[in-house]
Amino acid sequence: MSFQDKSLQCSDCGATFTFSAEEQDFYQSKGYTNEPKRCPECRQARKSERSGSSNYGSSRQMFPAVCAECGKDTQVPFQPRGDRPVYCSDCYRKVKPSR
Repeated sequence: MSFQDKSLQCSDCGATFTFSAEEQDFYQSKGYTNEPKRCPECRQARKSERSGSSNYGSSRQMFPAVCAECGKDTQVPFQPRGDRPVYCSDCYRKVKPSR
């Protein structure tokens, strides 16, 4: 099937963007049946928002701590309360409970 570039309107910002023949071919090869709703910029912004809200997002707040095992300064993704030991990533791998 031969595709031709299409002009689409972004559902987020309203800008017109091109859904290229190459992109259409890629979408078809992946089995996608819907055209993109967002322009590339809004798609990237939405992707960044979603990854930022996950446990592994780059914008996750980190808190300073001192490792209870080796004494090294480290950062952890939770607010240490002081009632339990906090470990740097190296020491945590050594002492973590097996699941």
